[in-house]
Amino acid sequence: MNSEREFHNLALIGFMGVGKTSVGKRAARRLGFRFVDTDLMIEAREGRSIPEIFAAEGEPYFRGLEAQVVAELASERGLVIATGGGLGANPKHLQNLKRHALVVCLWASPDIIWERVQRKKNRPLLAAPDPKARIRELLNRRMAVYRQADVLMNTGLRPLTLLVRQVVYHFRLVRGEKRSR
Repeated sequence: MNSEREFHNLALIGFMGVGKTSVGKRAARRLGFRFVDTDLMIEAREGRSIPEIFAAEGEPYFRGLEAQVVAELASERGLVIATGGGLGANPKHLQNLKRHALVVCLWASPDIIWERVQRKKNRPLLAAPDPKARIRELLNRRMAVYRQADVLMNTGLRPLTLLVRQVVYHFRLVRGEKRSR
């Protein structure tokens, strides 16, 4: 990690279903920060769901909206940011996040991800004949960028309370904070 960086925010990246929202909300409470979800920000601005945006405008349009959100969040302080699964897999977005945030990549195996997301209907990238194979394909494509995060953390078999504690610990550590709650 670059010692010249300032860590005003905490950003959680990773594939869908790895726990970014669950961990992020609780980490924000522990840090006294505001929680933001980039997908929810986009849905609120567009007045429609992510699947509706994908269906009407396509993935490139959606990725452009993500770029706008990432640029805006750079000027904010005291945020825990949960990103959409594809946002953190974009090298440009990852570098923009690293300008102001400790970036933690949460990950899990394809089987655990499938177990967590199979009943959710708001996953347009999994609208495929073999969604499990699609998860593996997307993970393989994104992993090289995900691995450039500051911290990598497997969420597969860890309880949520432990994950939150570890994420908060890493954030406080890079900021030079001594206290732990």
